[in-house]
Amino acid sequence: MKILLACEESQTVTIAMRKLGHEAYSCDVQECSGGHPEWHIRGDVVPLLEEQWDMLIAFPTCTYLTMTANKWLKDQPPRKSGALVGAERRAARQDGIDFFMLFASTKIPRVAIENPVGCMSSVWRKPDQIICPTMFGHNEPKRTCLWLKNLPQLIPTEIVEPEYTTTKSGKRMATWYYYARKNLGQANRAKIRSKTFSGVARAMAEQWC
Repeated sequence: MKILLACEESQTVTIAMRKLGHEAYSCDVQECSGGHPEWHIRGDVVPLLEEQWDMLIAFPTCTYLTMTANKWLKDQPPRKSGALVGAERRAARQDGIDFFMLFASTKIPRVAIENPVGCMSSVWRKPDQIICPTMFGHNEPKRTCLWLKNLPQLIPTEIVEPEYTTTKSGKRMATWYYYARKNLGQANRAKIRSKTFSGVARAMAEQWC
């Protein structure tokens, strides 16, 4: 199968599908970090959606689509961090929605769109499935939505208990999220938090291909 992995700089799913003999290509505006630039298309993914593909798996940026920062959508003074607020954030969310819907409306026959729990459940429709890495052999409790077209829901391969860490302040959070926060720089944290877990990638490759 010829497969496009949109917005995947890590190449986690791309590599899993290549191991099964499929012609998979990652695409992102960033350089790939998966170690296989020969399988990576750096640039805008939109023109590629018009080409012939057997399957599309898309990981559109979730920064402005998640529910975690809804409070910043209200008009308010600028934040010292530089995070968008008010009208600018609402515009960024709409751009994110429009980008997401490019994948939803593509003519590619098999499509999966991955994103955390966010506004697309109400703006468009509820996801076909919500998965968690704990269903695929990882201790990280991270709920992830899947919108599917002509693809089955993923079947759990190894259910394990989630792992949590208690911070010095007494706050309980997922261990993977805690260590992601300790990495310097927002870009590094975002990469860690957005990376697909290998067990999930393997399930996608084995069950969808």
